[in-house]
Amino acid sequence: MMFCPKCKSIMMPKLEKGKKYLVCGCGYKQEAQSVTLKESVKASADIAVVGDEKSVNVVIDARCPKCDHGKAEYWELQTRSADEPPTRFHKCLKCRHTWREYK
Repeated sequence: MMFCPKCKSIMMPKLEKGKKYLVCGCGYKQEAQSVTLKESVKASADIAVVGDEKSVNVVIDARCPKCDHGKAEYWELQTRSADEPPTRFHKCLKCRHTWREYK
């Protein structure tokens, strides 16, 4: 997860004219290749973005519970009430198995 340096909101991955960006609602955007993840993954891991014009997801190091592959794409959805944290969904890049992570 990346936070906007201007307003501190969560930045979302987006594909614009074939280029990958992380964008914020305040208008700030940054190319995805120059961004690093700073969460439980690796502090210096490069961000990879996959998807098409309608759906864009971030690729992270995550162990698939089905095939034990080490890479998965993820996205977050607000599946419960607004005062609850979002649910993170993962999809293995090898076997396409999908699982949830509750925060």
